[in-house]
Amino acid sequence: MVGRQPRNSTMRVGGSQVIPRPNNFRTIDHNPFANLDTSALRSLDAVTAALRAFEPDQSLRQPLENARPSAVLVGLFESKNGVEAILTRRSQQLTNHRGEISFPGGRLDEGETVIDAALRETLEEIGLAPSDACIVGELNSMSTVVSNSHIVPIVASYASAPSMRAMNSEVDRVFSVPLLELTRPDTYSQEHWVFSDREFQINFFYLDDETIWGATARILFQVMMLAVKHK
Repeated sequence: MVGRQPRNSTMRVGGSQVIPRPNNFRTIDHNPFANLDTSALRSLDAVTAALRAFEPDQSLRQPLENARPSAVLVGLFESKNGVEAILTRRSQQLTNHRGEISFPGGRLDEGETVIDAALRETLEEIGLAPSDACIVGELNSMSTVVSNSHIVPIVASYASAPSMRAMNSEVDRVFSVPLLELTRPDTYSQEHWVFSDREFQINFFYLDDETIWGATARILFQVMMLAVKHK
């Protein structure tokens, strides 16, 4: 299936990305943001306060055997549209996750911390200087099946909308999206995927020209839920 949501024509187009759905899947007709006060997503101070208060699950911090330690940078800034997240589209020339929407990031070099790796990769991929980033905190780690990566998401804030562009062949596009936009009923969707050895729920965010799913959507969903539920 391409980026368009396959069973709900009310969703936005989502671009031309190919989604490798299993034969056995179903759409979940539920938007968890529908009955929540999402006003916190307008304020960078509110979002970062919630993320600073969060304590990541340490049991998820340890990589599985043979998994590649990796880190991504969840870059946030405030605009007239509220808090926006910085995203990239991966090149079609890459071996894994080609053409998918992701955060800047990659594997840790020898002796690097996850923060060092996230900042370095962000500089190399989209040209944002580490000195411009204010580290907010860390989210729950997660593993990817296709690339066998163990990802630690590092959240950073920027004082204003940063100037950014694709810096190497790994990145086709750099853009940002308001978190409030991702709560729209024509943008957020969930699916239940079933394989022979596992089953799970997948978050999707359908934009007019891109589809955000996989680990990137899971991270965005965690950021948003932490912010709107923070007391």
